[in-house]
Amino acid sequence: MPLNRIANVVGGRLADVLDPEAQVTQPAVFDSREATTGALFLALEGEHTDGHVYAEAAINKGATAALVTRPVGVPAIVVDDVLRAFGRLGHFLLHDGLAAAKVVAITGSAGKTSTKDLIAQVLPGNVVSTPQSFNNEIGLPLTITMADRHTDYLVLEMGARHIGDIRDLTRIAPPDISVVTNVGTAHVGEFGGRENIAEAKGEIVEAVQPGGLAVLNADDDFVDVMRNRTQARVVTYGLAAEATIRATGIEIDKQGRASYTLVTPEGRAGVRLQFVGDVQVHNSLAAAAVAREAGLDVEQTAARLSEALPRSRWRMETTTRPDGVTIINDAYNANPHSMRHSLDALAAMTRGQDQRSVAVLGRMNELGDDARSAHEEIGRYAAGLGLDHIILVGGDEGVDGRAVHLPDQDAALELLHRILRAGDVVLVKASRGVQLQQLADALLHLNP
Repeated sequence: MPLNRIANVVGGRLADVLDPEAQVTQPAVFDSREATTGALFLALEGEHTDGHVYAEAAINKGATAALVTRPVGVPAIVVDDVLRAFGRLGHFLLHDGLAAAKVVAITGSAGKTSTKDLIAQVLPGNVVSTPQSFNNEIGLPLTITMADRHTDYLVLEMGARHIGDIRDLTRIAPPDISVVTNVGTAHVGEFGGRENIAEAKGEIVEAVQPGGLAVLNADDDFVDVMRNRTQARVVTYGLAAEATIRATGIEIDKQGRASYTLVTPEGRAGVRLQFVGDVQVHNSLAAAAVAREAGLDVEQTAARLSEALPRSRWRMETTTRPDGVTIINDAYNANPHSMRHSLDALAAMTRGQDQRSVAVLGRMNELGDDARSAHEEIGRYAAGLGLDHIILVGGDEGVDGRAVHLPDQDAALELLHRILRAGDVVLVKASRGVQLQQLADALLHLNP
């Protein structure tokens, strides 16, 4: 699109632009270091930095212009609010040049990103999906700018911290297919309870376009009842006998990967997942429901699910070191729901094996008044699984039952250096900002 047309779409004006017909030909970026020739740079103002400072650097790297709230001396489109203007641009692109693309929208308290990665790999044709977990008012329109007229499906992850957030995202990209994975306790401190979380997540179901489909987890009561919030067709998935798409005969191998029989109204076929953790069974069933809507038969769906690989870092990312120690890096985020599933996977990988299980756990953020009881409950849950070592990072040092409390990741790394031996399986799990991602990376290079 030429700059003058973009300015018209977003309600802005050109500043310091020599050629109003200069074209934006590449996806938008908000990091000046990622700017390429033909990109649009978003000058976002954050808590610690102001993107306007980096506009010149982005232009020097080839960006055609910057989207700004004030002139900065380089080619720019000046608007009142960069985020709102970018949302308007995303909405326009989707309904102008991408009208043929179907929008698959995914939300839930846990499993959004893995489900998104699975869906993106099972769908036929040209698929563009949310990179990493760019699931907010920045990442969603950014993903839209990655698509073109050849795109058949846009697979968009949608996150929320408040009631109304998902409704705002669906206004930018109204879904043809909506998927809800579960309603847990992620961000419960901000929402004020699971009922409010369910209210927020259900907005994605209410937004399904006429003739569209809602894909709901039949094993989650908060999700299953969302069928009452939509006029769309509903397909359910899960282990329940009444689910439209089901899994039977689930088995977990020593690498923590599930195999099962996929059961649909049209038939059944065997699936062997490459993703770690039994929770991936549900995520893959959601993907199977979307694939069925896209016209794939059960054998094609099972084959594609079995071939799909993890794409997003720090989500049950499993690596075995040369010395035989296996590191599971699941330190991107954590809440009680996902913490239990990760601990279950660790226990399953070492149960009946001549291997020790080591859980390195950090804080779960945004739990509000429930934080203390939720952490204590997870501690008891981990102990009940019979894990060999439980290391809790953050807070005072000490020993509580089977758990060792350490103040920081350096102390944890020192302890792990002493105790790890060949064959051990180490799970590193925490919320973002707790810095256990760095611990997991350090463990990969630790030389006992």
